[in-house]
Amino acid sequence: MKQARVWMVLSIGAAVLLSTRSTVMQAAPGAGTIAEADCTGAQLGSSIPVSALGEPVGAVTLSEPRWNGAGKAGGPYCTVNGSILPVDKATTARPINFSIALPSNWNGRSVQLGGGGMNGTIPGLAGSQLSQGYVTYGSDSGHQIGGFPGAAGGPPGGFAAKGGPAAFGAAKGAPGAFAKGSGPGVAKGSGGPAPSDDWALNDEAIKNLGYMQMKKTHDAAMVLIQRMYGERPKYNYYVGSSQGGREALTVAQRYPADYDGVAANVPIVNFSTLMLAPELIRMQEKPAANWVTLAKVNAIRGEVMRQCDKLDGLVDGIMNNYMACRAIFDVHQGAKNRHPWAAKRCPNNVDPNPADTSANACLTDGQISTLEFVYTRYPFAAPLANNVKSFGMWLPNTDPSGSGLIMGSRFRGQEGAAADAPMHSHLGALGVTGFLMKDLSANPLDYAEGGKFAARRAELSQWLDGTNPDLSAFQKRGGKMIVAIGTNDTLASPGAQLDYYQSVLDKMGRSKVDGFARLYVLPQTGHGLSGSNYATDGDGKQIESKPIPNTWDRFALLVDWVENGKAPGKSIKVIAGQRSLPMCSYPEYPKYSKGPAQAAESYTCSA
Repeated sequence: MKQARVWMVLSIGAAVLLSTRSTVMQAAPGAGTIAEADCTGAQLGSSIPVSALGEPVGAVTLSEPRWNGAGKAGGPYCTVNGSILPVDKATTARPINFSIALPSNWNGRSVQLGGGGMNGTIPGLAGSQLSQGYVTYGSDSGHQIGGFPGAAGGPPGGFAAKGGPAAFGAAKGAPGAFAKGSGPGVAKGSGGPAPSDDWALNDEAIKNLGYMQMKKTHDAAMVLIQRMYGERPKYNYYVGSSQGGREALTVAQRYPADYDGVAANVPIVNFSTLMLAPELIRMQEKPAANWVTLAKVNAIRGEVMRQCDKLDGLVDGIMNNYMACRAIFDVHQGAKNRHPWAAKRCPNNVDPNPADTSANACLTDGQISTLEFVYTRYPFAAPLANNVKSFGMWLPNTDPSGSGLIMGSRFRGQEGAAADAPMHSHLGALGVTGFLMKDLSANPLDYAEGGKFAARRAELSQWLDGTNPDLSAFQKRGGKMIVAIGTNDTLASPGAQLDYYQSVLDKMGRSKVDGFARLYVLPQTGHGLSGSNYATDGDGKQIESKPIPNTWDRFALLVDWVENGKAPGKSIKVIAGQRSLPMCSYPEYPKYSKGPAQAAESYTCSA
């Protein structure tokens, strides 16, 4: 793991002074073409006026630009790092560190890149869009997290970063903004004080994470693009996955005039409750009798596959009919007092072999109650933002222990835990102890729905959740949106994602939605939209496990729709080698009709 970069603190007073000295720079000559001589502080300035940003800030300071020369994919480019200082002067407040990459041959377009995990690092900007001539820009969202591999590029993966919660346990140190010549892509740091988690106690920092950092970063980037090229982009996009996917939905909901197109993969739409949900499962398991152990994983996925594999017309280890499968295992749907796990119940509610890891293992009544909890919508004591009344939880899947949904140990506050047992922790736990409980040392299992934290829950939901189904302002200005989710995702909540899809259709109507948005579902794929068939099919037969087709170019489809008016199909052919499958729009799924199972033409999108 690379050493964390050295973060330095800029004096707020000095930053304000720099802001007052900002001047409007002349555009670089060449109509979208720049050279190393243009990548200077004289051209781009040392600050940006606070009046140029659409959300409140203390000051905006810029580091000295840096030219990235020959040998870089797609040609040279100029990098500028900046810091957006908070209005709040408390020690828990943090700057928003951002970066922008300005290509030598600009195509007149820009892309804002979303974050990952709990954010805290700037996403890598030198990707495919930059190589195609797009300006790329992004931020750390207004807090700094040390310890991630490749800090300049952000945490690997989506909502979870490699290393998990340990990445949030850094020693307390000074909060930092970029100093001149520092930040991503400049000199590598050699250590230094790591950031503290106490930013999670600061409301401005939380609101930055939720929505304000996207607007602030966008507005700062527009100023720098104007200064460098003499004009603003003709088209501006937002692209993100997971946390970045939520951000993409959020900008379409809150700042629709700023974006022509957004692409969101696996968005964590109900962010405030997603952070709480793993704690809700551990609370459900407080009685030892309710503890679902890791030994039961094969029994759980075997039973799900038995009941759901055939629902798409083909027994092949892939549960394509996610809606029907969800309806079976969500006990709030259908007839009352259903028990979809009854076939796995231990005789007389006594497990004869708790260590049995086979698909034949049985489940006790307490374990069944926990599984019903995990796969059933969680009702709120009172509606949260946008009148959302429940959290969709998880869909039946082939990875029931993924992302810590099933744990192999007991935690403080649970029956049978050792006196020195650790408190439960996961990547989003900071949002429970910090954001919600305002006590970083609190036990998250002390939360109670509808109790003393109810008002705070409602407030956080307003700041953090990307659940507004009214996208009419974005639609009316001609914005286009492509969203895709996977039903085997255990990091995000596929149930919450599907419920958001439905809320958009309910609010706006199918025909209007189809005119500007695609809401895709790729069954039995996870947080990276990849997956494979289960090696034991629904009839209990062993079969070869192969990747589920998932290759497609969402950004190219989005650009073609925005700029050329060519709408993507409501179903998209995705591939994996010689195999293909239709990726359908919600609520449709790939239903097998006839022909080779490995060919997309053998399926129809059906509801």
